[in-house]
Amino acid sequence: MKAIRVKQLRQGNPSIALETVDDPVITHPQEVIVKVLAVGLDGTDKEILQEKYGVPPQGEDDLTTGHESLGVVAEAGAESGFQAGDLVTAIVRRPCRNQSCVNCRNGHSDFCQTGEFVERGIKGAHGFLSEYYREDGRYLVQVPTDLLEHGVLVEPQSIVEKVWDQVLRVQQRLIWEPKTALILGSGPLGLLAAITCRLLGLDVHVWSKSPQDSLQAQLVKDCGGVYQTADEGGGLKAYAEGLGKPIDFVLECTGFSPLAFEAMVVLAPNGVLALLGVTPADRKLEISSDMLNQSMVLENKCVIGSVNAARKDFETAIYRLQQMERVYPGWLDRLVTNRMKLEAVPKLDFASIPIKAVVDIVPMEQWRGLVKQTNEVEYSFSV
Repeated sequence: MKAIRVKQLRQGNPSIALETVDDPVITHPQEVIVKVLAVGLDGTDKEILQEKYGVPPQGEDDLTTGHESLGVVAEAGAESGFQAGDLVTAIVRRPCRNQSCVNCRNGHSDFCQTGEFVERGIKGAHGFLSEYYREDGRYLVQVPTDLLEHGVLVEPQSIVEKVWDQVLRVQQRLIWEPKTALILGSGPLGLLAAITCRLLGLDVHVWSKSPQDSLQAQLVKDCGGVYQTADEGGGLKAYAEGLGKPIDFVLECTGFSPLAFEAMVVLAPNGVLALLGVTPADRKLEISSDMLNQSMVLENKCVIGSVNAARKDFETAIYRLQQMERVYPGWLDRLVTNRMKLEAVPKLDFASIPIKAVVDIVPMEQWRGLVKQTNEVEYSFSV
C-alpha cells in the first residue's frame, strides 16, 4: 500500500516521500483493518512535514504522518466490536505503560502525567496518511453515515469539545452564566470554536489577522459572530474595552504566546481563558506581573491549558458536527478549502491553504458505496 513517510527522522537528515509499505494484517481478534477515505491536515502536520520533528515508532527511522482520520472497516477481528463497512475515526493518543500514571490507567490518556504516551502520526506510532491502517477496536469511534462528508472533522472538533467540558467542570466553583466568548485566531480550530460557541448560545467575537473580506471573516459572520481584524483598532485590549461588555470566556487558538497574557487582562471577573495553541517555546516577553497577579487573584480568573481528547469528546464532536450542519447547512463544506490526492502531499505548500486541507485517499464519489448505511449508533457524551 501507499503511505506518506517522513524518513530518517533519527538520522538527522529527514525527507518526505510517498512510499510503498507492507499492507497491515490482523494479529489479534480485537483488531481491525481500516481502509482510509480521507485525512485532515492541521498545524501539527505542518510542523511535522516542514520541520520534521515527529517521533517514529521505537526501532524505526520513518514515521507515517496524519492523525485526523476518516475510514471504513475493511476487515474486522471477531472480538473487535466492528463489522466490515462501519464508518470510523480513530482516537489519536494511547496510554503510557507507566503504572504510576493514574489517568492513563483509567482511560484518560489525554491527561497523561508521565509524557510517555503514544500519538498516532505524531509520536511513537504510525499515523493514518496511508491507504490502510491496523487498529485495536478500543480506539475506534463509529461515525454515523449522515456525517460521511464531514466525519474527517471529528478529531479537530473533539479538541473544542474537550476544552468546553473542562471549562464547565472548573466553573462548578461558582454560579456562572457566560454570555460572551472571544476567540483568538481564525484557523480551523478557531473557526470550529467560534461556531461551537454560537451553538452554545454565546455572543461570539473572533480576533484574527485575516482581513474583513476573507473567507475566515465571512464564516464567522455567517454563523452569527463578529469578526475583527487584529491589525485594526489599536490592539486586543482596546478592542475588548470597546465592546462595552464582559468577556466571560476566551479561547486562545493562535499559538502566539503574548496573546495569552493580553487575554488574561481582558478576561472578565470569574472568567476562563483556555489555551489551545502550542507555542515555539523560545519567545520572551516582559509583562506587568504585579498587575496581572492582582487581576487574576482579586477577580477569580482562571487559566487552563488543554490538549488532545478522550472518547467522550469524540462522541460529543459527532453530535456537534451534526448540529452544525443542521443549523448552519453548508458551513462545514466551506471550512475545507483544499482537497488533494495522496501524491500531492510531499510537495504541499501549506501557505497556499486558506483554512483547511483534506487528503482524499479514496475519491469522495466512491465513499458511499464502501460504507454500510447506518445512523443508529449509541454514544455517551455531554453537550
